[in-house]
Amino acid sequence: MGKVMSIVSRQINRFNVENRAHRVLERDKPVPAPKYESNIRDMERTMELDPKFLERLNKKDEALDQRLKSVYVTSEDKFIDYGIKRKEAGDDKSLPLDRRTPEDFEFGYKEPHRVAPGRCTLRQALKFITDHQAEPEKWTAAKIADEYKLKPELTENILKYFRSYSIYIPDIKQKESILTQTKRKLLSDSSNKIKDE
Repeated sequence: MGKVMSIVSRQINRFNVENRAHRVLERDKPVPAPKYESNIRDMERTMELDPKFLERLNKKDEALDQRLKSVYVTSEDKFIDYGIKRKEAGDDKSLPLDRRTPEDFEFGYKEPHRVAPGRCTLRQALKFITDHQAEPEKWTAAKIADEYKLKPELTENILKYFRSYSIYIPDIKQKESILTQTKRKLLSDSSNKIKDE
């Protein structure tokens, strides 16, 4: 529906365009934009103070016109000169030879060299979380808070709500042995059924 309406409105706007354009061009003077009341009041005050203001405003000022004609703008392009001087001096900087993309950081951002007290990096947090998971009696919240200069309540909350993933890799040989045992069982069951029939 929107496409149909836009096509219709476009055709209405383009209807009889040439005749309308000629009518506008044949007018002597374009219609000025309406003025605000504040502008009209300012103009009236100006006319009261200086009655010849409109004449001077509409008249061409010859002195200003002559001054404008005497102004010339010249351009001195310094960039080209600097480039030529640099090439002549042999100070041309070459492009880097190693164009490989830089390697990404391990955790996606550059870790700071110095850590403020009461803060820890992501690497440190992962380390003390995994240490606590592995040996909770040795790595208690108080010991971790003392070592990393953290608040004890904050450390307890971190250890309570965050865990590191543990990876479980199944043994393929064990899986194959389980499969062969089930196959044997199925085969023995099917052979017993055949004998019974």
